[in-house]
Amino acid sequence: MSSPSNYRVAPGADVDERARIGEGSSIWHLAQIREDAELGEHCVVGRGAYIGTGVRMGDGCKVQNYALVYEPAVLEAGVFVGPAAVFTNDHFPRAVNPDLSPKSATDWEPVGVTCREGASIGARAVCVAPVTIGAWAMVAAGATVVKDVPPHALVAGVPARRIAWVGRSGEPLQPASDGTDAWVCPVTGEWYIPDETTGGLQLASDPAAEAAAPAKDDTKDGHDS
Repeated sequence: MSSPSNYRVAPGADVDERARIGEGSSIWHLAQIREDAELGEHCVVGRGAYIGTGVRMGDGCKVQNYALVYEPAVLEAGVFVGPAAVFTNDHFPRAVNPDLSPKSATDWEPVGVTCREGASIGARAVCVAPVTIGAWAMVAAGATVVKDVPPHALVAGVPARRIAWVGRSGEPLQPASDGTDAWVCPVTGEWYIPDETTGGLQLASDPAAEAAAPAKDDTKDGHDS
């Protein structure tokens, strides 16, 4: 574990000595970080939040007050988890076996929630594992996610469904004015195009996105070849 001088632990927080905490991170009152959890640099874990055994968090993640992130969840860089959000980890949760004997750790197989870079999970949202929240996607407050969310999708409701696309700024995207299937961020001016691989969007300025964009047909310039 990193030296406590490199990160902040508020009074009353419970950080297991086997956890690994990145430089510049802050863990607030009554939060619990379990054994073998990995937090990147400059992460924030709010009051009363729970980070389960072996959970992995990239740099710059924020887990707000009383959120419950159960193992084996993975949060890539820049993920936001809102207050009281819950990441589940069991396909078929039961307290006991069919004979009413208590379930032990060997009686079930943990499954996790994966949040890709820059994704945001709203307050009191529930992500039912196993699901993947795509890069820069946004889950609305109170939503229940039961299937994968594509990159840059804004999903809401129970069960959650896509209601819009969002850019990296978090603002809803607007259809491009050129009549193509591109989308534009009203804040940054960034353009996004469909990504057939993920079913979501990707930045048009990315080399991969440029390659995926339909090629311009130069024969349609009014001249016959």
